[in-house]
Amino acid sequence: MGTIHLVRHGQASFGSDDYDRLSPLGWRQGQRLGEHFRAHGMRFDAVFTGTLRRHQETWQAIQAGWGQDLQAHVWPGLDEYDSAALIEALRAPPPGDPHTPEGYRAHFRLLRDALRQWMAGVISPRGMPDYPQFVRDAVAVLDHVRAHHSGDVLVVSSGGPIATLVGHLLGASPETTIELNLRLRNTAVSEVAHHPKRCALVSFNTLPHLAGPEHRDWITHA
Repeated sequence: MGTIHLVRHGQASFGSDDYDRLSPLGWRQGQRLGEHFRAHGMRFDAVFTGTLRRHQETWQAIQAGWGQDLQAHVWPGLDEYDSAALIEALRAPPPGDPHTPEGYRAHFRLLRDALRQWMAGVISPRGMPDYPQFVRDAVAVLDHVRAHHSGDVLVVSSGGPIATLVGHLLGASPETTIELNLRLRNTAVSEVAHHPKRCALVSFNTLPHLAGPEHRDWITHA
């Protein structure tokens, strides 16, 4: 039996013209996680990432701290949903400036509502699969790991796919899956024990690499 380490990407560039790139802090978060892996002698049979730039950059940052040269497998099913397309599908007034507290809160209120409606099949966001297909695409990586790997595996993805996988393993409701998604922190690690016949959740949303007081300001959600 091995362990799948599900890692959410480092802090991205929320509120900028290009969210899909790590902030300077996001790079440091990823490197710090790699240093944690190195300090604990961790080795992985395989690494999987989504196709998004923030996934690739997080893996690069982890590698820089870990010091291991391992080629990642790119898995499109680990890509995040399109939050802009979700909110657009609501046809609601725009949430306002995301740099202000009011705009930030409004954005996530709309996103929560849009996720709820997408999961229920009420809206069909442009360029996105329906929710059952999104679940199948994410869960496929667990099936692949169970079939082809017996040791530890690293998966770098986003909050949506990770929460979807955790919700799937727990048999959680869509509402609970949304809450899991919106609670995930940047570079948080969730562990899943895997066996050829099944997977089981071991831990969720942990930050062992940022546990010290010197890293308290490194804990982010965007």
